[in-house]
Amino acid sequence: MPRTTETYRQIPADVTERPALILTLVSLAVFGCLALAGSILIADFVVPDHDWVADTISDLGAGRYEFIVDTGLYAFSAALIGLAVMAAHVHLGAWDWSVGIIALIIFGLLVFLIGARNEYGDNDSDGWVIHTYLVYALGIAMAVACFALARGASRASPRYRTILIATGIVWVVSAPVFFFLPTYIDGLYERYLGAVSLVLVLTLAHLFYQRAKQGNTS
Repeated sequence: MPRTTETYRQIPADVTERPALILTLVSLAVFGCLALAGSILIADFVVPDHDWVADTISDLGAGRYEFIVDTGLYAFSAALIGLAVMAAHVHLGAWDWSVGIIALIIFGLLVFLIGARNEYGDNDSDGWVIHTYLVYALGIAMAVACFALARGASRASPRYRTILIATGIVWVVSAPVFFFLPTYIDGLYERYLGAVSLVLVLTLAHLFYQRAKQGNTS
């Protein structure tokens, strides 16, 4: 006899978390951070006449050696998307956690677009130049992700909430300053902001790693 709709509704769905999936995505998140940091460090030495204190990361993403930093940006983009997948797989909050997931996705897509558009560092003005707008949107997405994910992260440990909120505050206070700095130090300051963004990724990666290791499926 065919099963009715009501019969199907009585069959519980398998919603068990998958530690192997989580650990795979945690590895991707860590790799993305290492790839971004490593690509910037390599480009600092490879790109001729580059001053890492005065010249921005964007300067490294243009010209003959642009593929070095672009590769790091793509890896970091994948890390952010991977975090969003993990956060959706292990949903620890209410509406604010969902907002944080969307913010991570947008953050990752913006990083990818910044690398793919190649509008920076070489005074490129052909076509529709949107680099500045992408940077503004990235700054907002980063802040939203920190604050929106904080409450849910506290379910794993209060320290994650503290770190995420502190990171969000540091970002909100620090990021706008970049646009008012003298050009001879904005490269150093941009690297500092990049390090702040890595804190978000590595904090969430550690949270999910601990959850997978403990087999916590609550």
